[in-house]
Amino acid sequence: MKGDETRDRIKLAARRLFAERGVDGVPIREIVAAAGQRNVGSLHYYFRTKEALVRELVADGAKLINDRRLVMLEAMARDGGPKNLREVIEILVWPSIGLGEADGEEDTYLRFVVSLTMNHRQLFLEALEDRWNSGYQQCIAHIKSLLPDVPMPVLNQRLVFMGLYLGAVMTAREAAFDRGGRGREFWAARETMSNFIDTVQALLESSTSPTTEMERQPATALPNPLEAILTRSMLAGASAD
Repeated sequence: MKGDETRDRIKLAARRLFAERGVDGVPIREIVAAAGQRNVGSLHYYFRTKEALVRELVADGAKLINDRRLVMLEAMARDGGPKNLREVIEILVWPSIGLGEADGEEDTYLRFVVSLTMNHRQLFLEALEDRWNSGYQQCIAHIKSLLPDVPMPVLNQRLVFMGLYLGAVMTAREAAFDRGGRGREFWAARETMSNFIDTVQALLESSTSPTTEMERQPATALPNPLEAILTRSMLAGASAD
């Protein structure tokens, strides 16, 4: 039991430090010290390498989130769903909340994993082992089936935007709960997450603008977007004069 406790303390300390400064910014000796250990060899004893520790941390949280998503997906299917897009988005959002040991408690996992995907994406993907993101992939498939009128190239781009948006907002929420204060009050309000889900839905299903449609058309030379904006602004100013 003592060995298990030491192992868990190292993982908890490492995840928090990685969330705050990234994997590259945290030396092994600092992880060991934060875990209350004196011997740097203790990390090597339990995990062999820093990279192996990172992989295990990724898998721990990903498995928990994926298991929650699969339960929700099964319940939705039993109820004849998905009946609408929002139902699927909720399955993307809610399982990532309350990852701490106690009910409703937040953790540092989302900040750790978002930082990792930005700086070591291949390591993150390898740690998933094509096993712990099956629920996410099912949600993506449902979204595509629910939005047949959105051109697939546009929808694929929006799914990338959605992933980035989910990561940014959910990590901000996690950090606010960690720090406390007024930020925590904002995220604890009942309507905040509902409004957030509204915005994810709008991102996915909104109509494409004429500008986007024009730029999707094959052409030998498309106008520079910044130049087009500046030109419209100058024309507007000239009209006002």
